[in-house]
Amino acid sequence: MKWLSRLVDNASNYFAHRKGLLPLLGILLVIINYILPFFFGLDNLITGSNLFLHLGVIVAIFGMMLAWAL
Repeated sequence: MKWLSRLVDNASNYFAHRKGLLPLLGILLVIINYILPFFFGLDNLITGSNLFLHLGVIVAIFGMMLAWAL
């Protein structure tokens, strides 16, 4: 569990100076989710399940919570 503590500490130090990076990445994933069906259609597993939409929303919310805490 020491490695997990170091990982969280390093991630906290990294994102303390880049507070908008995770919400921006989340928005980018949502935009990718909007664009992918035009290229692959809705019969694909990733586009049919809106994987990037869900990941983008989770990453953006986590990024806002992390930025507020730091």
